[in-house]
Amino acid sequence: MLVIYTPQITNRVRYIFDLFFKEQIQIPFMLTSSVDEFRAADGAKIVYDIHPQKNCLCFGSAYLLFQRGISQQDLTVSEYNYLKIFYQIAGEGFVLPFDPFAAAFYLVSRYEEYLPHANDRHDRFSPEESFAYRNGFLQVPVVNHYINLVRLKVQEHYPELKFGVQKFKYKPTFDVDSAYNYRGKGPFRNLGGLARSVINGNFTEAADRVKVLTGNKKDPYDNYDYLLRLHEKYNSKPVFFFLLGDYDEFDKGISINVTEFQSLIKSIADEAEVGIHPSYASNTDTNKLRREIGRLNRTLKRDVRISRQHFLKLKFPDTYRNLMDQDIEEDYTLGYAALPGFRASICSSFYFYDLGRENKTLLKLYPFAFMDATLNYYMKLKPHEALEVVKPFIDEVKDVNGLLITLWHNNSFSEADEWTGWRSMYERMVEYIKS
Repeated sequence: MLVIYTPQITNRVRYIFDLFFKEQIQIPFMLTSSVDEFRAADGAKIVYDIHPQKNCLCFGSAYLLFQRGISQQDLTVSEYNYLKIFYQIAGEGFVLPFDPFAAAFYLVSRYEEYLPHANDRHDRFSPEESFAYRNGFLQVPVVNHYINLVRLKVQEHYPELKFGVQKFKYKPTFDVDSAYNYRGKGPFRNLGGLARSVINGNFTEAADRVKVLTGNKKDPYDNYDYLLRLHEKYNSKPVFFFLLGDYDEFDKGISINVTEFQSLIKSIADEAEVGIHPSYASNTDTNKLRREIGRLNRTLKRDVRISRQHFLKLKFPDTYRNLMDQDIEEDYTLGYAALPGFRASICSSFYFYDLGRENKTLLKLYPFAFMDATLNYYMKLKPHEALEVVKPFIDEVKDVNGLLITLWHNNSFSEADEWTGWRSMYERMVEYIKS
């Protein structure tokens, strides 16, 4: 048991010490604000305060974890052991020159996303707006490094303590925005698509559509068996998120009333995890969110508890509150569309802290590191270039024994048009991850 003294035990203090010691370092601990209780305790003890104590392992505290509410933070970034740090601590007697707990809380709570900022055209927080991007560490899971620093200091001071062992893990995830390119879309959508192809002179596409609809060719988006077998080979269990929203400008999936689509979802759920992919429109309409989750629940005849937002539409704290109201327990949205990187500066799952309500929630967040569309559409990389871009992110997660989550789409394996060569790139990426 590790006894931790701090002059004030707030919800923020409880939350971040849970993240460090219970969830990551995996050691039992007790918080106390009683000096007498702390001095009377036997065994391993640390202090978290603005004043160091003699003969103790002391971490200096900034003000953030003892505050309530949200206010602009005056942050200056420096370096310690090649690691970007902030909330620096002056004075002697502390084992680190900064407050790792306050710094980690600022990043994982997404504090800056509650402050005024500019959004992109889809009303999303832009990576260029982020503190991590502006200070050159978007590509580094610094929170994991902060946790390992604290682990090292405690271990050096109390070598008799037994710590948990973290291992690198990989979780491939796939968003199914449209289950098929041609099948399941009905005669009107297919006739319209066929007419557009002919008018635009794309006769190859028109011929492909006819071949697929007449059963003479496989639908280019039907890559599910390939993905299941590939990840079975590497002993990785994938997660598939299905879009079940009504047809709209940014939601162009297949109707759940199509029997073939229902059968697909059920068959994949037999071999992989399945979650809801809440539509673009549902982000501002909780009734639509409830209907879409209900559609998936009825299809699978069980309650689905995991999600990822379509278009990565995420607004703090509204999106997560809406998901929790619908009994979602795990969300995989946390990442950026425009750039690869660690949005919360962590590559481990963690619980959402609601800054507006000042409480730790039961919603667990699973941040992803990079996405296929980012590499292809936003960064305009060739497949071989994309592979070299993602390798350092993979190495970063391996370095801290974190959880690597990748985001791909079923249509990215079509080997058609802008996705030519990306199937091979993905296979080489998985080989690199598993090497």
